[in-house]
Amino acid sequence: MFIGYARVSTNDQETATQVAALEVSGCERIYQEKASGGRWDRPELHSLLGQLRKGDVLVVWKLDRLSRSLRDVLTIMERLSEAGAGFRSLTEAIDTTTPAGRMMMQMVGAFAEFERAMLRERTKAGLDSARQEGRIGGRRPKLSPQQQ
Repeated sequence: MFIGYARVSTNDQETATQVAALEVSGCERIYQEKASGGRWDRPELHSLLGQLRKGDVLVVWKLDRLSRSLRDVLTIMERLSEAGAGFRSLTEAIDTTTPAGRMMMQMVGAFAEFERAMLRERTKAGLDSARQEGRIGGRRPKLSPQQQ
């Protein structure tokens, strides 16, 4: 059975595009989640992984919808392997039922983690630059200096 997984990072994003592609690819069941791909505590993903059976194939629209952490991707791939299930990414054309697909998945996973690390670095650099210019992030203090 093809089982789809669609994920967006924030509540104001939608999974509709992913779900449509998963339906066209033949997914009989689709799990949808609104959570960061860098987090491991995703109930729908864990529910999906717990229900996998031999011969099932986990299908995602794009690899980064599964996870942005290489460690997590490898953990998920290990769980799939233990269950006798496969993995398919529609955008990257990865299919782990083939040796070439397994190698490609590991390479793409490494690049997804690299992209996340670069985003973190750019965010930190932007915050550091803003602080140097006197801007302070975060919420405003509850009390002004005069009130304290």
